[in-house]
Amino acid sequence: MIGVLTHHWATQDKFEKARNLLDGNGAAQSKAPGFINRTTLLSKTDPTQISSLVIWENDNIYDEWKKSPERANAMKNADSMWSKPPISERFDIP
Repeated sequence: MIGVLTHHWATQDKFEKARNLLDGNGAAQSKAPGFINRTTLLSKTDPTQISSLVIWENDNIYDEWKKSPERANAMKNADSMWSKPPISERFDIP
């Protein structure tokens, strides 16, 4: 299994819209093969930061999700909501 931790920084005026978009992406992910779990994390120190930890069966399945039309649709127009580019890192789950 792998965990994917992604940090997003929304523009202050679009925080709620960005959170709804990410929740919609999570709903789409939950229907994808190999999806296990997703948790949203809201920063206690940065009111614009929304992070998510998503658990997948393996890297290949996550790579397929990243290329899928379902993801493209769920994240449509997302770039306009971020104050800086998202940062994502993968972790092995033993």
